[in-house]
Amino acid sequence: MLHLFTGLDFDTSLMLILALLFVLFYEAINGFHDTANAVATVIYTRAMHSQLAVIMAGLFNFLGVMLGGLSVAYAIVHLLPTDLLLNVSSAHGLAMVFSMLLAAIIWNLSTWYFGLPASSSHTLIGAIIGVGLTNALMNNTSIVDALNVPKMIGIFLSLLISPLVGMLAAGLIVFALRRYWCTTKKRQRIHMTPAEREKVDGKRKPPFWTRITLILSAIGVSFSHGANDGQKGIGLLMLVLIGIAPAGFVVNMNSTGYDITRTRDAVFHLQQYYQQHGDALPQEVSLTPSVPSRDEDAVLNQPLEFHCNISRAMATIELTLGQLHNLQSYSQLTVKQRSQLRRLLMCITDTANDAKLPETSEADQRFLKSLRQDLLETVEYAPMWIIGAVALALSLGTMVGWKRVATTISEKIGKKGMTYAQGVSAQMTAALSIGIASYTGMPVSTTHVFSSAVAGTMIVDGGGVQSKTVKNILLAWLLTLPISMLLSGCLYWIALKFV
Repeated sequence: MLHLFTGLDFDTSLMLILALLFVLFYEAINGFHDTANAVATVIYTRAMHSQLAVIMAGLFNFLGVMLGGLSVAYAIVHLLPTDLLLNVSSAHGLAMVFSMLLAAIIWNLSTWYFGLPASSSHTLIGAIIGVGLTNALMNNTSIVDALNVPKMIGIFLSLLISPLVGMLAAGLIVFALRRYWCTTKKRQRIHMTPAEREKVDGKRKPPFWTRITLILSAIGVSFSHGANDGQKGIGLLMLVLIGIAPAGFVVNMNSTGYDITRTRDAVFHLQQYYQQHGDALPQEVSLTPSVPSRDEDAVLNQPLEFHCNISRAMATIELTLGQLHNLQSYSQLTVKQRSQLRRLLMCITDTANDAKLPETSEADQRFLKSLRQDLLETVEYAPMWIIGAVALALSLGTMVGWKRVATTISEKIGKKGMTYAQGVSAQMTAALSIGIASYTGMPVSTTHVFSSAVAGTMIVDGGGVQSKTVKNILLAWLLTLPISMLLSGCLYWIALKFV
């Protein structure tokens, strides 16, 4: 890891260390803030001892990060303004990263202190929006253009719909268990609380198969939480490394000649696609390059602040083909050329997403999606040590600080204590829905999904919910976005005054 500091002066090296620690601290907070979602049920129902449950949650959070991929990581990153992403090595880009992280850390610690199951994902998204809006206001640019609106709408829908799905699905499961499973007196024990079973059988632990189901579903929640929330830290770490130590991270230096060829072919095929659909794109893509083809000097003399413009998509493609021409390894490029290539590839992908292609067939949509994946193959990546560092921070954070939120989830949402059936239903729902979201690249809130699932089981099972606790959770949900936006925006404005 010492190669991180190659060519960096003391002040820059110190900034790099501080930024890395910020990201890892955020992930550790995420761990102990959201761990309660996995351990509250198994601890409260006596399915597992608290220390063993926390260790289990930490282990499977670790595995979730390691095996979860990167789709969610870059879904979050692409909420940032395009110009800030393209110029992340600038002072504005670094101020952006520090502002987002500090805002997220402050709000997460505040809600954890009061035992409120607020969402770390919601907080981070609010911080990103705050930075984007502040950047637009400071630069007198369009607020609409300040954010990746389609991506933002998709993420907001997932944050809004996933808790509702969790509530309905968990409620249906517990209803089905009561209606169709409890055909014998022995099976009815699944609808007892630990205290109720102790009065009847003298035992507080759940029946054997119920206990196994509780443990397995808790493992599923832990794994899916790591696969979804852990990826956000990976994306932030990559932003830090690209901004402060670009030499080894703006592109994947381990890319093979085959990987680079795939990228070059994708650029060429996109150029052909634009040319073939020229009649449909007169208002969007200028089909005449405004710079000489493969002009190396034009690539090297681009302004420090790179701005992506859809009207110059073909010119950007020409520049990119010039950079990739006969290239077998990224080590053949200078640091400046690598940075420029990353910007060009991201710009091409962004304009391909924005280009309005009327009546695009399903086959063409699949073709364009495949091209976008190949275009970003060597710039949206993460070395294994970064994934491991985030996984370790999340899993270690998981093992501390879980009691505050766990008590709220298991004892203060429902008017009655949680039954075994309610615990199984909530955990199965959370594990499946968060796992599906991670696979599809949609960042969702583990906290919101699980607490909503618990509330759904309480409503359907006849016990009802405690209005005070539900009001506090809803208040935290409503305040998270505006407060994190305000915090990050103010911090970003202050940071720019000192750079």
